[in-house]
Amino acid sequence: MLGLMQQWPLLCHKILDHAARQHGDREVVSRSVEGPIVRTTYAGIRARALKVAQRLEREGRKPGDRIATLGWNTARHLEAWYGAMGMGGVYHTLNPRLFPDQIAWIMNHAEDKVLFTDLTFMPLVEKIAPSVASLKRVIVLTDGAHMPETGLRDVVAYEDWLAEADGDFEWRGFDENTAAGMCYTSGTTGDPKGVVYSHRSNVLHAMIASMPDAMGISSRDTILPVVPMFHANAWGLAQSGPMIGAKLVMPGGKMDGASIYELLDTEKVTFTAAVPTVWLMLLQYLEETGKKLPHLKKVVIGGSACPRAMTEKFQNNYDVQVIHAWGMTEMSPLGSLGTLKPAYADLKGAAQLDLQEKQGHAPFGVEMKVTDDGNRELPWDGKTFGRLKVRGPAVAASYYGGDGAEQFDEDDWFDTGDVAHIDPQGYMQITDRAKDVIKSGGEWISTIDLENLAVGHPEIAEAAVIGIAHPKWDERPLLVVVKKPGKDPSRDAILDYMKGRCAKWWLPDDVAFVEEIPHTATGKIQKTTLREQFRDYRLPTA
Repeated sequence: MLGLMQQWPLLCHKILDHAARQHGDREVVSRSVEGPIVRTTYAGIRARALKVAQRLEREGRKPGDRIATLGWNTARHLEAWYGAMGMGGVYHTLNPRLFPDQIAWIMNHAEDKVLFTDLTFMPLVEKIAPSVASLKRVIVLTDGAHMPETGLRDVVAYEDWLAEADGDFEWRGFDENTAAGMCYTSGTTGDPKGVVYSHRSNVLHAMIASMPDAMGISSRDTILPVVPMFHANAWGLAQSGPMIGAKLVMPGGKMDGASIYELLDTEKVTFTAAVPTVWLMLLQYLEETGKKLPHLKKVVIGGSACPRAMTEKFQNNYDVQVIHAWGMTEMSPLGSLGTLKPAYADLKGAAQLDLQEKQGHAPFGVEMKVTDDGNRELPWDGKTFGRLKVRGPAVAASYYGGDGAEQFDEDDWFDTGDVAHIDPQGYMQITDRAKDVIKSGGEWISTIDLENLAVGHPEIAEAAVIGIAHPKWDERPLLVVVKKPGKDPSRDAILDYMKGRCAKWWLPDDVAFVEEIPHTATGKIQKTTLREQFRDYRLPTA
């Protein structure tokens, strides 16, 4: 027996239809690449997205064509996204922080037909576009007055291109499992791999992200997605924001502490999300200026582990709730969030911070487990860690082109490459990437725990831990540190600070001071580069 409900496909353009119908006058505010703050509404976004879809079809674009974007978070970028999806195209976000050769490789692999790009990236586009055989058109997200001179063919200013459409267009209908978007992994090991999102998975993920025990957002919020749209759908906020009718504040390309603070303050932002490096800049700006955050209620921090000291500062100094989150491009991307379950609702002070160091519990729609190397499931005891595996309706079943098949098993479990443990209440904590964990004397040492501990030192700006070869113990930890400006902590002072705060045998064997710690294009510490940099390093204990 089947249910007698209507077949109402979960299509992404229905999100924008709902936003325009129920929250049509809700603002979408952008810091434009040209400079000024620009204001529109969800009704305005939808009207222009229809023109995008109409223009794409007129140029011969067909369902399934990959429509690339190389842009900051702005209303124009949002219009291009929804317009591409609404005519059956597949938006493909490109990360401008990758090397030009990598971007060209990704575009060729995806066979991108059209590229929407911001002015910022025109020099980059001029380098890579000639080597992308499938590319038919470059559309610069600006108007004719700001259009730069270029030697590229088939280039047009977005506003001129859009002006040729009247918006008399109906969204195309198709199966909800149709591809909606693509995003490639950062490719820190081997070539980047393509993740293909469906309309169904994007809509379900937006619902999951909005739930009270996930991000907990509503139409009463003003949301600042600092995390870029090219970082796995801006963590779903480009879809969940319109779905629930929140005011959106799009930061454009200015990510420094002062610029982020300006938007938080002037637009009265209540909710925001980004990686820890962004919040380090904001907190430093707040400390230097003495400014406060009177409107901000909640910040989601993910992408890499949130240092305990950062959570403590936001909550104690600025009365801002921190939600520690974890996810992956392959998960659309949210996998867990650190909201408080009833069992932990009364925690205060250090005990609450202990819990918030974990990456949180999985919302409905995400199943997870930890296994040993023999794929035997390990207990949820908060101590036993192993390989973290996940599955769900917004989790990849394979990579584009069949790459990386070894990460997926016959029961749809995806091996995340992370090492983690899960406590009896379902709170998961990443202890390392499988390739980064330090194996010392047959035991594992979590580099993430040591990094978070070190960053708690008042004179340390950033820290990373890598394993260095040791004749007796196989590997021992080296702590790599960036000092705060004007501070000069000694090796012994740092190690003394860490003593008693971690297991004695976890304590780093040495401290190395550097001007800068390398990061991947997605803001994570680049351990491969650090290991190469310190490959000949000799520990004093060796």
